[in-house]
Amino acid sequence: MDLEGTPGLHGYRMPAEWETHAKCWMGWPERPDNWRNNAVHAQSVYARIASAISKFEPVTVCASAAQWPNARSELPKNIRLIEMSMNDSWFRDTGPTFVVSKNASNSGTSKPKVAGIDWNFNSWGGIDDGCYQDWSLDCLVARKILEIERIPRFPHSIVLEGGSIHVDGEGTCLTTEECLLNKNRNPHLNKGQIENELKAYLGVRKVIWLPCGLYGDDDTNGHIDNMCCFVKPGVVLLSWTDDENDPQYERSAEAFSVLSSATDANGRKLEVIKLHVPGPLYMTDEEAAGIIQDGEAKLRLPGTRLAASYVNFYIANGAIILPQFGDQKWDDEAVRVVSLAFPNHEVVRIEGAREIVLAGGNIHCITQQQPAIPEC
Repeated sequence: MDLEGTPGLHGYRMPAEWETHAKCWMGWPERPDNWRNNAVHAQSVYARIASAISKFEPVTVCASAAQWPNARSELPKNIRLIEMSMNDSWFRDTGPTFVVSKNASNSGTSKPKVAGIDWNFNSWGGIDDGCYQDWSLDCLVARKILEIERIPRFPHSIVLEGGSIHVDGEGTCLTTEECLLNKNRNPHLNKGQIENELKAYLGVRKVIWLPCGLYGDDDTNGHIDNMCCFVKPGVVLLSWTDDENDPQYERSAEAFSVLSSATDANGRKLEVIKLHVPGPLYMTDEEAAGIIQDGEAKLRLPGTRLAASYVNFYIANGAIILPQFGDQKWDDEAVRVVSLAFPNHEVVRIEGAREIVLAGGNIHCITQQQPAIPEC
């Protein structure tokens, strides 16, 4: 069922990611022109992530008809597996952005307590700049999920991915100019118009714009979820490096300056916690050789710097599902910093997260939380 108007007009808001979830949604990787060695390694990591999340909240994984038997054999039995066609498995960006309202009716009316936004999707940049040429199946993922859950849908023509926004649940949104102002998304809209759409659809009152995302995050044009996220209202984690010769340093320092001088929607000054990036890490010859570079998807070249960030984690009910990259110094430091930032959450390490970075994202990028029905 499609709802008319905007979520904001109906009293909906996008909840913070630490608010209680009903479940988590994930896709299942398979395309050999993006995932090396026919996605065998990535599938193993996906299964490990799904299993870790399932210890804290229900998980549904969607796989193509061809991959369904394989996914079923790889995944624990407590994880629901649904057959769904898709072009690739980045459900943060192709799945719905869920919004909630305490003032809406519980069921059976035009205003249930949970609804979903179905943004437009163009493969992170369209025919010229996108990551693959055909994204027609991805454009249906959000709608299919909402149909399965019988959750009403707010359709939107604006091109936007879920990884490009992050909210505190109290009226503030974080995003980057590098992504949302990129002409390969919505060239007909200026900054003010895009900000108005975010306010109308996410139920926020203030948007904080960082200039850029993580260095090397060219696939998404600098999604916020690799660069910065809220820990709680008034507190953010920021990807950081101490190396002033690293091209990431300028981006992090500029973001730190913006955040340090910013206030949120409720007038609070932001506390900024620095979370050091790993590496730098680079794609090896062996890794690149395992990808079928046939021109259908963006080339993955040896020597390319990987957009690896510990900020790209998933907040489950009572847990942080944290990527680990085999860089022991910074892996351990990330666990320490995130544990202090989320003292009431168990930090679960996911070894081998490099496999997801090789294809252009990480744990937050492949997951999408569905919020629990708000209490009256």
